[in-house]
Amino acid sequence: MASVATPAATPADTRFQALYQQEWKWRIAQRLADDEDQPKGRRPELPRVDAATQEARRRYWEDVLKRLSAIDPAALSKEERINYAVYRAQIQALYEAQRFREYEQPVNADSAFWTDITYAARRSFKSAQEYRDYLLLLRDMPRYYREQLANMRAGLARGFTPPRVTLAGRDVPLATVAEAKSPQDTIFYAPFKSMPANIPAAEQARLREEAAAVIRDSVQPAHAEVLAYVRSEYFPKARVALAAESLPEGKAYYQSKIVEYTTTSMTADEIHRIGLSEMAKIRAEMQQAMSQAGFKGELPAFLAFLRSDPQFYAKTPDELLKAAAWIAKKFDGKADQYFGYLPRRRFAIVPVPPDQAPYYTSARGGPGIYLVNTYNLPARALYSLPALTLHESAPGHAFQMPVALEQKGVPPFRRAYISAYGEGWALYSERLGTEMGIYETPYEVFGMLSYQAWRAARLVVDTGIHAQGWTREQAQAYMHDNTALSDHEIETEVDRYISWPGQALSYYLGEMAIMGARKKAEAALGPKFDIRAFHDTVLQLGSVPLPVLEARIDTFIAEGGKSPYR
Repeated sequence: MASVATPAATPADTRFQALYQQEWKWRIAQRLADDEDQPKGRRPELPRVDAATQEARRRYWEDVLKRLSAIDPAALSKEERINYAVYRAQIQALYEAQRFREYEQPVNADSAFWTDITYAARRSFKSAQEYRDYLLLLRDMPRYYREQLANMRAGLARGFTPPRVTLAGRDVPLATVAEAKSPQDTIFYAPFKSMPANIPAAEQARLREEAAAVIRDSVQPAHAEVLAYVRSEYFPKARVALAAESLPEGKAYYQSKIVEYTTTSMTADEIHRIGLSEMAKIRAEMQQAMSQAGFKGELPAFLAFLRSDPQFYAKTPDELLKAAAWIAKKFDGKADQYFGYLPRRRFAIVPVPPDQAPYYTSARGGPGIYLVNTYNLPARALYSLPALTLHESAPGHAFQMPVALEQKGVPPFRRAYISAYGEGWALYSERLGTEMGIYETPYEVFGMLSYQAWRAARLVVDTGIHAQGWTREQAQAYMHDNTALSDHEIETEVDRYISWPGQALSYYLGEMAIMGARKKAEAALGPKFDIRAFHDTVLQLGSVPLPVLEARIDTFIAEGGKSPYR
């Protein structure tokens, strides 16, 4: 990996760069990161996840933290001070995850190692060598699954599991593979159904034959072994208590997740109070939107109307997908008024795979893709689709992430995703839609406000569940009474918060930081404030802790509000 040092590098810069370059090379060797010189995700093997390897990682990152503490950030150059703040937070989170042995719970209501691995099968392959590497990865699956099983058994023995109530149905993707009638019916055979023309027909046939054998002899048995275990042991014996604070060292563990996902040192009680306060403000905005829609009743009646009237729901998956595409194109028509730098990477709009859809979120976005959940259409409100699309596609995740990836001269650890920044930006994007004229009816405005309320409610619900003893029913009722989400979405969302402590706190706190920074810049710069320069400055940073973002906007103000691309 090439050094990012410059002629103006300080002695502290040199020490710091040597440290993170060495650690990154180690991370690549551990299969925890991809070499920038190799195609992403193309490794022909899976990482080692056994307990001995995990403990060695804990010790390694503990040593990195000690060495970081010996470097004075004030002695670093301007750019390396930003890198230091990002890197230290990243290493601290990695260390804490090892210290609490999170690897002993490789499953939650949102995902599991057996669903994460399916992304390898959804890539596009361009050469015979890439197919051969993929087959090597599939051959490695039994070893990887056995190590994950051992971790699950260790977690179960000490009560470190997701709550039992959140695991119902999460065995379906396992069964879909294990019980498939033929290897060709599994997701892992999908890349072989349509192969590039540059691979000779005879070699295509050999690769398909080998794939069928590997899936039959390695992949399906590995899935069957895990399926038998989760059905007979893991799911029935998973913990009953919901709170993260009920786990071993639970209070410290939950606080570590708050720090990781908010990049702040706030306590659960502080966050809970912020959530309640913000919910009250959003309720007042909801009342205004109801009045504009001409609705005469109270909020519960309006929510019931929104959840039940057919006018608000697509009749077919294609209708939902096409509506999402139309909203995305509306943004394209206004993008240059709000952003100076536009990413080169485009995105596709794709339905969530059917084996994951019943338990998946309403949508998810990232570089090159906007996944839309078309399962249970009466749960997918069209009035919420504009806010959802802005969040997951552009200018949200499928816009922000490519902008970050296109930045030159930053060390590879800066490519990592920091939830408070990324989710905060995506939620800010929903609000931005109001200024951009994306919302065309009071119902769509209310849908945006409902989504704002949804994220503010997360502050209340996540801390309520994990620190204040809330029940699942209590959390669902709070979401039902304060948002326009369907009951199906409320159930899947609350289960996600229960089994993924702290992650739900990222969104609203991140948005508040961006909105606060913008208001500060507008007040300080007055007529010199340029919304495009502000957005370019925020996005050019890439994922950073919220204090780093706030400090960068202070510099933006001091420099007169100029774009980083000038």
